[in-house]
Amino acid sequence: MQNLLEKLKVDWPTAPETASSIPTLRSRLLAQLNPAQDGEPLPPGALGRLSLKDVANDPGHRAGYDPHVDNCLVTEDLLAVLSELQEAVRHWPEGRSPDAKAGAPVSGAADGCLAVHVVSCEEEFQQQKLDLLWWKLDEQAPVTQKHLVCGPVKVAGAADNQMTASEYYKLRHAQVCKASALKHGGDVTKDPNWTEIFGVLCAATIKFEMLSTGPQSQLLLADSSTSTKSTKSGIFVMYNCARLATLFEGYERSVEQGLYPPFPPVSSLDFSLLHDEGEWLLLFNGVLPFADLLSQAAALTCAAPGLHVTARTELVCKFLVQLSMDFSSYYNRVHVLGEPRPHLFGQMFARLQLLRAVREVLHAGLAMLGLPPLTHI
Repeated sequence: MQNLLEKLKVDWPTAPETASSIPTLRSRLLAQLNPAQDGEPLPPGALGRLSLKDVANDPGHRAGYDPHVDNCLVTEDLLAVLSELQEAVRHWPEGRSPDAKAGAPVSGAADGCLAVHVVSCEEEFQQQKLDLLWWKLDEQAPVTQKHLVCGPVKVAGAADNQMTASEYYKLRHAQVCKASALKHGGDVTKDPNWTEIFGVLCAATIKFEMLSTGPQSQLLLADSSTSTKSTKSGIFVMYNCARLATLFEGYERSVEQGLYPPFPPVSSLDFSLLHDEGEWLLLFNGVLPFADLLSQAAALTCAAPGLHVTARTELVCKFLVQLSMDFSSYYNRVHVLGEPRPHLFGQMFARLQLLRAVREVLHAGLAMLGLPPLTHI
């Protein structure tokens, strides 16, 4: 899974391989373990049972936690997971001062760190135990821990609903390469100039496919060799970003050739020259609502009381797809870079300024999803 996240350019907190706080955690655990009850032997690998009632009943921790999370069977594996969480927080850049030495504990980490656990619905109960155990054994544990609960991911059409992360990435990457080869001809998969493009397109395909569904809902992945509508959304958005880049590159070349004058100050533009319905559609349905979209989808509800947070990733994906559709429809009808005649420049500059705003919105939306815009496909 970590390999998939790296390919998707997801900056996920991980613990250094050489760092381990397991011995310290084990010592603190052994000092607090409940004596084993007569006739109740511990399972293999278990260190003992630890009561979590005192932590669960703390007013600062109990909001949203299951009332039955009051006892934890602590194993070596559980301590290893807790050690990874602990070390990830202590080495994560946001939790460190600029002059802190590598590997040094973070003073004040409990006050300045928020932990958001992305957890499946099947594992949330166990994660709640781990939260409380973290508070119990580490005074530097984040004061606030939140859960972003995700629904199950299944493979449509597969009897066992099984596909590894590596297999999923290879499938989508192969589809991207095949589609590009059909469009451009030749074996572009062997062209080193396309290697990075294929990686970005594959990441876009996967991110749009997965994030277009609300995190709490079940996600069905298509396992067929033919791309479905859900797997084409990311490429469609990227394609229209590339069209915008080509448009502005064409304008700059024409300026260098002396066909068009340099772009005038925005304050001098006459936007009343925008008469096409598609132009106002881009403005009122794309550019202007973007700020409201950010307020709805950009931030997790971490300040709200309770354990759970929500993420509206589907709003961002659907917005970008719809904006790309509106732009594509407009661009196919309207010749933005018209003939180099002075009486046509006013309308051309107004249109270019509008499309500059569209480009900025698309780029900002892609940045929210961790995707770089492409200049050509």
